[in-house]
Amino acid sequence: MTIPVDPDSSRISEQSALAGRTLRVQGEAGIEAKEIPPVRPRAHARRKSAQREALSWVITIGLAVLVTLGVKQFLFQPYSIPSESMESTLLVGDRVVVARLSKDPSRGDVVVFERPPNDPKSKPDDPDVLIKRVIAIGGDTVEIKGGKVFINGAETKEGYVRSGAITTDLPLATIAEDELFVMGDNREHSLDGRIFGPIKKSSLVGRAIARIWPLDRLGTL
Repeated sequence: MTIPVDPDSSRISEQSALAGRTLRVQGEAGIEAKEIPPVRPRAHARRKSAQREALSWVITIGLAVLVTLGVKQFLFQPYSIPSESMESTLLVGDRVVVARLSKDPSRGDVVVFERPPNDPKSKPDDPDVLIKRVIAIGGDTVEIKGGKVFINGAETKEGYVRSGAITTDLPLATIAEDELFVMGDNREHSLDGRIFGPIKKSSLVGRAIARIWPLDRLGTL
């Protein structure tokens, strides 16, 4: 079989039907035997490349989701305020970020903790966790008299308490080393340590570190 070619060029047109066959080709030097190389499957290669790229994106997105879930599970967690007990610091519907690894709070910190066993739900949709402010830590003495809070015998200045709120009296008590005494900022509308007593530090979910919603109330706590 002879295929005419351009006499000014030794190239021939590749044809998939002829791939691998030996052909006699007429050139300037006469008739020569030449094997036509197989046609490269360019379209197939492009498909393989696209598949590899798609797979890499799936893996990347999957890892990002896992990291996000891990961060949420072990480091930070959003929490929505369900009641008015922390007004005016936190309003109903506000959202805060809780640092889950912060389990050794100081006085004045806002913490989220599991509902104490001696504070059962009054209705099914009551929250499983509560949010209050730490007033006294392990080893402290706490006493409330005349609407004023005394820690270790010294009056505590509480600029965070809702204006006009009255704090009911509490007899002198010593907080155990593994416990915290907590109250809400809206003292007249908060069921807190005055009712259920000190909470165990082991019940802490974490410390609320920032208000993230609504945007016009964005800020640290």
